Amino acid sequence: MVPDRKENMDHPSVVTYVDQLENESVNESFDKALSLIVPRLGETHPLYIGNEEVRSGSLFEVVSPFDRDLLIGSFQQCEPLQIDRAVSVANVGFETWGSFSWEKRTRILENVAGYLESWKFELAAIITCESGKPRYEAIAEAGEAVELIRYHCRVFRDHDGFNSSLLPESERAECKSVMRPYGTFAIISPFNFPLSLATGMACSALLTGNSIIIKPASAAPLSCLWLYRACIRGGVTPDAVHYLTGSGEQFGEAITGNPGIAGIAFTGSRDAGRRLNLMFLERQPYQKPIILELGSKNPVIVTGNADIEKAAGGVVRSAYGYSGQKCSAASRVYVQEEVARQFIERLREKTEALHIGDPRTRDILVGPLIDRRAVEHYREAVSVSLKAGATVVTGGNVLAGGIFDKGWFVQPAIVTGLPEDHPLVKNELFIPLVIVNTFKTLAEALRKANNSDYGLTAGIFSENEEEVEYFFDTVRSGVTYANRRGGATTGAWPGSQPFGGWNASGITGKGVGGPWYLLSYLREQSRTWIR
Repeated sequence: MVPDRKENMDHPSVVTYVDQLENESVNESFDKALSLIVPRLGETHPLYIGNEEVRSGSLFEVVSPFDRDLLIGSFQQCEPLQIDRAVSVANVGFETWGSFSWEKRTRILENVAGYLESWKFELAAIITCESGKPRYEAIAEAGEAVELIRYHCRVFRDHDGFNSSLLPESERAECKSVMRPYGTFAIISPFNFPLSLATGMACSALLTGNSIIIKPASAAPLSCLWLYRACIRGGVTPDAVHYLTGSGEQFGEAITGNPGIAGIAFTGSRDAGRRLNLMFLERQPYQKPIILELGSKNPVIVTGNADIEKAAGGVVRSAYGYSGQKCSAASRVYVQEEVARQFIERLREKTEALHIGDPRTRDILVGPLIDRRAVEHYREAVSVSLKAGATVVTGGNVLAGGIFDKGWFVQPAIVTGLPEDHPLVKNELFIPLVIVNTFKTLAEALRKANNSDYGLTAGIFSENEEEVEYFFDTVRSGVTYANRRGGATTGAWPGSQPFGGWNASGITGKGVGGPWYLLSYLREQSRTWIR
């Protein structure tokens, strides 16, 4: 398929999309897509099992987080029998899809990427409406979904499907290592990157020959439906890809106990991932692969040798982009004492200059939180900070009046003075609140940065090369950045920054968008043929 639109970039990135904020044609394309998408919102959507539309006995409604009067749609609450049926059909579909050559599957997935690219601005408009993501980040996410598929297709092709010739055991022997798919994978995606994270997991599983059942977050299920449609139109066999919606708890209960499930790929919170992992291990007859990408408490170090302007800008974009609702968001900052006052003041100025409001609007960089529960979590975090004797440098308020009364809006906050062992310093918050503390030496800063159960992303700002090298060699995180104004800890891009966590942030050790991620969906078969 030839896409309707193409990017005029050899290698796009999050930074590239941010630079396009002032590009009139980009904004016009988004506005046009928005005008087409909004009138279509509010429809009732079925489940899809083997390309058959299926309806359950109950529905749930999804409304926009920036306007509770805007109905995104009504979706089916899938039932255990429907989940079991999807697994059965997917296992039949695996027999055909998994038998295709890796070259054929690669061509089909490239077709899927073409459809997603042709719908890029429509998908961005959906992401903005259903998850409240500002337009430039939504456009970047749609672009990332396309590039995730294309990058992994290139990797698969470059590595010959990860098949290798081995040393023959004798003159007449032919020995090979062949990577084979597992079977049916359950793909469980989160609300905060409803398209790109689902695409990374789903299309990697398909590319490697597995069949899939996609279960999106109930807060943002519509963009995943478009991903399903792209898979079908792109040529994935209908019985190899399925779309279910409904309760994550009920789905997890059914999937982990179903012997027909060969593996699970999940992105979400640490606690939810831990529960899913334990259930899967306990309820299956033998250990099966589970790919977990979980949360984090990402540190940023600002040394006395930092460019303060660059550091403040990088922290603001990383901490408050999408209102801090990213597993990679900067959530704690360690600044060297001699520049602490200067840095905090500049961070405050930049934070207070952020525009908060309807994410469809062009100049808005901070939109809503996802729901009422997130707002209450924010309110509680601010209250607990004050009770602990911390200082709220700026922010801390739930916003009201005008558009704010229709959605879930809060002020980005900066908090200082919390002790290192405080729960707010230790636990992921997923809100626009960043904790700033000081340090004397870089070794001390890194001890604090590493004193966490997590290990997803981390950043440093320093113009001293030795400090940067020491940071890279010492920090215990899977994705690391130095002096990145476009996002101190956020903005990983396929082919540039493989995205995967260490410790409690992930268990595969192979980041999505990197050269080894596809191996998580494959298992090795040794073949010896005596001719």
